[in-house]
Amino acid sequence: MASSIGNEKSVNPVLRISQLDALELNKALEQLVWSQFTSCFHGFKPGVLAHFEPEVKAFLSLILWKFTIYSKNATVGQAILNIQYKNNLSQSEKYQPLSRHQKLWYLIFTVGGRWLEERCYDLFSNHQQQSFCKIKNYIGFGSGLLKLCGLVNFLIFLRKGTFATLTERILGIRSVFCKPQNVRQIGFEYMNRELLWHGFAEFLIYLLPLINVQKLKLKITSWCLPITGLSNSENSLAAHCRECSLCGEWPTMPHTIGCPHVFCYYCIKSNFLFDMYFTCPKCGSEVHSLQPLEYKVEMTELH
Repeated sequence: MASSIGNEKSVNPVLRISQLDALELNKALEQLVWSQFTSCFHGFKPGVLAHFEPEVKAFLSLILWKFTIYSKNATVGQAILNIQYKNNLSQSEKYQPLSRHQKLWYLIFTVGGRWLEERCYDLFSNHQQQSFCKIKNYIGFGSGLLKLCGLVNFLIFLRKGTFATLTERILGIRSVFCKPQNVRQIGFEYMNRELLWHGFAEFLIYLLPLINVQKLKLKITSWCLPITGLSNSENSLAAHCRECSLCGEWPTMPHTIGCPHVFCYYCIKSNFLFDMYFTCPKCGSEVHSLQPLEYKVEMTELH
């Protein structure tokens, strides 16, 4: 944004969540650029970029910095969320773009600091001299101290809502809205309906595994198809043993459970092992005892 236009604008503070979202979008963009760049080298020998990976990442970050912070005073994530950086060192309440020195120091702290953190291990790992070991320890101590300061800065950011990163606080650059934000309209009726359905769906997902669907199906079948006029006599039992009450086929190794119906041994055994409270799907009788059928049924009866 041009400075002549920006000077006429007043400062609009940015919500904390918007600043954090902008940082996440920046990280996602960097990962996307890196994945697209590495896909260009799939046809080369594996590991061709391994020795120069920190330098290549720094070069890509330099290009992003040139077309974002240097040109528009905003990162890609900030531009998506209608946010830009303001020079907070100026005493004016109007918008002031970043100075050239702030942009260059931003480049050094972000791109240069990341390159040094990734490359310092390789720079000093092959040297066993005491002086190099001390330098390596100093760099490690400095890196840990910076991370601690970053944590403290983040806690202060959560309290006050300004300077989401340590770099922003050191350089005095602040996130502000490019344009005034409109009042957010929330459809509470739609939100309540969505929350209700999501809660109901989660309740069903939790409840369905606890329901014995097979037993419930057998219960409904016994209610819908009641069997009347059955007796436990030999003739009645022999008349109803032509098919298994579960599979509907000629019973293999026919067995009974204490009711006038007949089952294949494997059908009734597997169902009883699966559900110890298994009931007959025809009459609803519980399994009292699993007994082989002693009555002989001639195959000619099938005809």
